[in-house]
Amino acid sequence: MKYIMMGTSSNFGNMFSMAGAALFLPFLPMLPVQILLNNLLYDVSELPIPLDQVDDEDLRQPRHWDMNFIRNFMLIIGPVSSLFDFLTFYLMLTVFNALGAALFHTGWFIESMATQVLVIFVIRTRRHPFHSRPNRWLLVGSLMVVATAVLLPFTPAGVHLGFVPPPASFFFILIAMVLFYLLVVERIKQWFFQRFAPVVKMTNP
Repeated sequence: MKYIMMGTSSNFGNMFSMAGAALFLPFLPMLPVQILLNNLLYDVSELPIPLDQVDDEDLRQPRHWDMNFIRNFMLIIGPVSSLFDFLTFYLMLTVFNALGAALFHTGWFIESMATQVLVIFVIRTRRHPFHSRPNRWLLVGSLMVVATAVLLPFTPAGVHLGFVPPPASFFFILIAMVLFYLLVVERIKQWFFQRFAPVVKMTNP
């Protein structure tokens, strides 16, 4: 369920962003090979999810497959990701003058990887992220994938894939954006579970 909730909301948000960007950009928002690499790295980061701890309240009673719950989560969390994608588009075009495709592709690729991978630490629990410890392999795998996305444009392989090194100021803005994004998702997640999630009994078994 952690992977499904994260995957559906992330994919919905990415495709919404892709469609929106294609309306005004004179080039593809991201090259096909870059999209495939994005998906590959994303899936690699999520491989340790089966090892992750499950909160006690999620084990209190049997859980049932609920398509409406998954759909609502996708439709609410997905557009939040798109809002930050659109903010990235604006910054790349106006602040960093990414009128060429390569710098634009690089900026969105890094931002997309950072947000969609790190948000697992918010989505993986109903609790506050710091009150539910993730499996260390999930933590290590996620951070390694984000680091790979950040460093890739500075390597020959990244150049071959169509990336270019972004300016240093991009990363300072990226850090602020990612932190703000995670805070926003956490607030919306808490509201969502209060509004849509079935009540989970907290009494001792």
